[in-house]
Amino acid sequence: MRQTLKLAPPGQPNGVANKAAPIAASPPWEEVVGVNAPTPAQLDNIKTQLDLVLLALECLADIGSEAILRTAEELGLESVVADRVSLWRLRQSNPMRKSQGGRKKLDVEEARSLVMIICHLAKTHHELIRRAVALLEQLAEQNRAPHEASILGDFIDTFCNTYQERMEDGDTTSPDLLTHLALKLLIDLLFYSGPSGHRRLWLALLDRSVSR
Repeated sequence: MRQTLKLAPPGQPNGVANKAAPIAASPPWEEVVGVNAPTPAQLDNIKTQLDLVLLALECLADIGSEAILRTAEELGLESVVADRVSLWRLRQSNPMRKSQGGRKKLDVEEARSLVMIICHLAKTHHELIRRAVALLEQLAEQNRAPHEASILGDFIDTFCNTYQERMEDGDTTSPDLLTHLALKLLIDLLFYSGPSGHRRLWLALLDRSVSR
C-alpha cells in the first residue's frame, strides 16, 4: 500500500496543506508584537523550539553565523544580535544544549527577534525548502526512504550529527527519533518560509509551549 505524506501547518492536525494565507496589511514586526506575550514558563520551552528550528535551517541550507548576523543587520536587529558572542549566548539559552556555565535567560524581545531572523532566512531559501519537502512527499508516496534523495539524506545526517554534538540527550536519542524530528522541522520550515511565516512560527511557539 502506498503512503501519502500529508502536510499540515504547525500546530494543526495532519492533513493536506492549504495554500498560505494572504499577507496581512500590517507590517511584519507589528504582526508579531500584536500577539500576546508568552509567560516566563512558556519562554523556557520557546528557547528550545527556536534553537531547533534554526538548527534545521542551518543543516539544510548550510547557514552559518555570518549569514545570521547579516540578516539581523538587514532587519535592524543589531541591538539584539550584535555579534557572534551575543548569538552564541542566545543559542545557549536552550536548556537542552550542552553547557559549561550559566544559561542566559531569553526575553520576549530576543525571542521575537529570532523569529524574524529565522523566517527571513527561510524565505530566502524557500525554493530549497520547497524542493526538499516535495521530494519527501514523492518518496513517501513510493514507500521509499528519505535517504534515497541526496538532499534529504545529507540534511538528515547533518541534523542528526549536529544534534548529537550540541544537545544533552544527543547520545541517548535514537536515530529514528532524530530523523523524525528533522523531517518534522523541515515541513514546518516550508510554512515559515511563506507569507506571514513569522506569525505562523510565533503562534506555533506559543501553542507548543502551552501544550507541553
